[in-house]
Amino acid sequence: MKKRLVILILVTLLLPQFIDAQCAMCRAVLESGGNTETAEGINNGIVYLMAIPYVLVAGLFYFVYRKMRN
Repeated sequence: MKKRLVILILVTLLLPQFIDAQCAMCRAVLESGGNTETAEGINNGIVYLMAIPYVLVAGLFYFVYRKMRN
């Protein structure tokens, strides 16, 4: 399991051209147009990108809590 995670992180860091990020301006432009499917996809991508740091920080706090508890 850890080996797969390390490989995924390395691939993500070494191949940044495959990572797409959205900005607030892109979202506003897409929502003002008539294509709601594209806007919904962009919004889902924004939520996904926003959630990752929170999950990582929560995991860090969990491991610190577990170490301090022992």
